Amino acid sequence: MTDDQKELRTLTYRDAIREAIHEAMQKDARVFLMGEDVGRYGGCFAVSKRLLEAFGPERIRDTPLSESGFVGAGIGAALGGMRPIVEIMTVNFSLLAAVQIINNAAVYLYMSGGQFNVPIVIRMATGGGRQLAAQHSRSLEGWYAHIPGIKVVSPATLEDARGMLWTALQDPDPVLIFENAGLYNMEGTLAGDAGAVDIDKAHVQRAGKDITIITYSANLYKSLEAAEILAKQGIDAEVIDLRTLRPLDDQTFLASVAKTHRALIVDEGWRSGSISAEISARIMEGAFYELDLPVERLCSVEAPMPYAKHMEDAVLPQVDKIVALVRKMVGANG
Repeated sequence: MTDDQKELRTLTYRDAIREAIHEAMQKDARVFLMGEDVGRYGGCFAVSKRLLEAFGPERIRDTPLSESGFVGAGIGAALGGMRPIVEIMTVNFSLLAAVQIINNAAVYLYMSGGQFNVPIVIRMATGGGRQLAAQHSRSLEGWYAHIPGIKVVSPATLEDARGMLWTALQDPDPVLIFENAGLYNMEGTLAGDAGAVDIDKAHVQRAGKDITIITYSANLYKSLEAAEILAKQGIDAEVIDLRTLRPLDDQTFLASVAKTHRALIVDEGWRSGSISAEISARIMEGAFYELDLPVERLCSVEAPMPYAKHMEDAVLPQVDKIVALVRKMVGANG
C-alpha cells in the first residue's frame, strides 16, 4: 500500500461538508454558521452535528423560522466584516429570502458604486428523489444562475463538497452552494490532505469520443453509470461535471463537443427556461458547425413532484433514460 493510499479516508458527503465548515471556523475567526436548527439539533440533514459543542452558540447560531430575516442578518454581518455561512434548509424555502438574495446581496456592490462587497456563503439542499413531494423536491439552482452578482456552485463529489466551501468564503461576493440532498449519505474515499478546490472550472469526469454528456450534482452519477453501460455496447461517452452554474465554464464543454460532435445535457430542473436551455444555446452559438445533430436535453417532467416513489422515479432523469437517448443519438448518425 502506498503512502497516498494510507492517507485515504472513508467518509460521507455529509461528513465532507461538516469537515469543511469545521476547518473554515478554525482557520478564520470571522466565519460562523447560522440557520434553522443548525445548533442543538445538528442541522436538518445532520451536517452541523457536534459543531455547537466545538464552537459554541456565538459561532453556531440557531435562528428563528424566518428565511428573509436570517439571510438579511447574514448580509449585514458580511457587510460588517464577518464571513457568514448561512444554511437555508432547502432551496424551496430560499424563495422566502429571494428579495434578500437577489435584490440585496447580488446588487449591493453595484448599488454602492463598488464600495461594499457582500462575502456571504449561502448553503441549501436541493433536488428530488426522496419522496418529499412537491414543496420540498425542487431543483431551482438554475433560477439563481440567471442572476448577475452571485456565483452558483453545486458540488457532486466528496472532493468538491469538502473543498468548495473555503474557496467560496474567500470570494468577495455572494456564493450560493447547492447540495443535492440525495448525496448526503453517499460514501467514498477522500485524501487526508484534501483541501480547497477551484469553483471556476468544469471537470471531465470520464473521457470519451462518441458523445458529450453535460450534467452536474446527483445526475453526475447517473450519467457515469449510463456511460459504463453504453461502453459495453460500443458507445464511448464523455461525461462533464459542470460544478459551477454561474459563471458557466463554456470552454470545457465546447471543447468536448468539438471532439465528440454530439451533446446531451442531463438536468434535474424543468426543461422550460432551465440551465440546460442556456447550455444548449451556448453550444449552438459556440460550436454549431461542430455538431453532427441537434443538442438533446433530458430534464425532469414539467409537473409538481409526486410523492409516490414509482411516480417520482418517472418524473426524474434516470440511467435507463440516458442510455436510451444516447443510443438514439449515436445511432442517428452512425
